[in-house]
Amino acid sequence: MRLNQLPLRTAGVIDHVEALSPTDAIAQRLGELGFVPGEPVKVIAFGPLGGDPMAVEIGFTRFALRQSEAQRIVLQAESPVLPHAACPAHPHEHTPVGADASPSASQPASSHQPSVAEPLV
Repeated sequence: MRLNQLPLRTAGVIDHVEALSPTDAIAQRLGELGFVPGEPVKVIAFGPLGGDPMAVEIGFTRFALRQSEAQRIVLQAESPVLPHAACPAHPHEHTPVGADASPSASQPASSHQPSVAEPLV
C-alpha cells in the first residue's frame, strides 16, 4: 500500500520511498525530511477538492504532500493499518480497554502539554 491510499486518521509504517528516476529530487527530499524506512506515519487530513494536498504526521512534525508525492512512499505490507493505530508519538490518543479506560480529569486525552497540578505564580 502507498501513503496516498491510506485512509484518514490511519497509521502505517514506511517501507521505502520509491524514486521515479535515479535523479528524482522529490524522492530524495522526502528522505531528507524523515520519510525513511521503519518510521510510523499517520494521515491526519485531506484537502477539500479531490484530497489534494493531504496532511501527514511523522512524530510531532506535520507535512502537506501532494497525492503524486505521497504515491512515492510505500508502506510495509505486514504493518496493521487500523484507524487510530498505536503511534509512539501520540500514546495519549489511545485509551486502554478496561475499567480504567475513562479519561483522567487532570490530563485531557487530546492535550500535548502536561497538566498543571498547582496554579502558576
